[in-house]
Amino acid sequence: MILCCGEALIDMVAAPSLDGPDGFVPHSGGAVFNTAIALGRLGARAGMLTGLSHDMFGDQLADALKASDVDTTHIIRSDRPSTLAFVKLEDGQASYSFFDENSAGRMIRAEDMPALTSDITALFFGGISLASDPSASAYAALLDRQGGSRAVMIDPNIRPLFITDAEGYRRRMAAMIRQADIVKVSDEDLNWLNPAPLTQAEKISAMLDTGPSVVIVTQGAEGAIATLADGTSIAVPAVKTNVVDTIGAGDTFNAGFLAKLSELGLLTPEALGTLDPDALRDAMTYGARVAAITVSRVGANPPWANEL
Repeated sequence: MILCCGEALIDMVAAPSLDGPDGFVPHSGGAVFNTAIALGRLGARAGMLTGLSHDMFGDQLADALKASDVDTTHIIRSDRPSTLAFVKLEDGQASYSFFDENSAGRMIRAEDMPALTSDITALFFGGISLASDPSASAYAALLDRQGGSRAVMIDPNIRPLFITDAEGYRRRMAAMIRQADIVKVSDEDLNWLNPAPLTQAEKISAMLDTGPSVVIVTQGAEGAIATLADGTSIAVPAVKTNVVDTIGAGDTFNAGFLAKLSELGLLTPEALGTLDPDALRDAMTYGARVAAITVSRVGANPPWANEL
């Protein structure tokens, strides 16, 4: 099982109302939630570890996970409120305002984390859950304790306005990246994590030197480039499609990439350490196909396997 560890929240997306001014419609979302949903729909065995409220939105999120064949055994429920993200779309690009103080997801602590069973063979971390304590430290502690022989992928999906302690965040992220096998960042993420006056290739090389086997940099319409520890690079173009909005694009790329590696029997630390470039290209191409379907429709609505 691939266990997705991080936030599940409600995207409040603006929509026309009957009386004129736009209203907001609650959509299930969150970067890590989106990846879990996409994995389940693609037929990969997936689970979710997150903090959910007992409120109506927490129920909505739990029901959505189950409907997409995602295991919810590791969800931590509480009476705290759900995280809300109000979404503004301009030319299909999303910007966010988060309401996360004292939320069920934000307030989980290291001692709340469940023991992981042996059927969990891979861990995925990312999103705003790694930005603020106590949840950020809780997920870092989970990786420290439970990473071990499991394959680990991290996608920081950085929201700079959400981060109050930039240097603390960079230190925590660097420690987690040292334990990761796969790191996926956007070009903006890479420059934020490493603001030194270096080329992109030099920043990728510096990240690989800390421990990961694969670093993937996504570049929007320009596609993505993946670099192995030996310096081999594979570039994959974005799949051309009619873009409705970009919500969940990177999240579903992650799911497609992980699902394909799992299908090929390559989602282990050992296999990732000696990954064949052709297999890397196959996984990236599959991720790009999945993401292209997601951006062609409203919201983070990943495809089912039969839609491919």
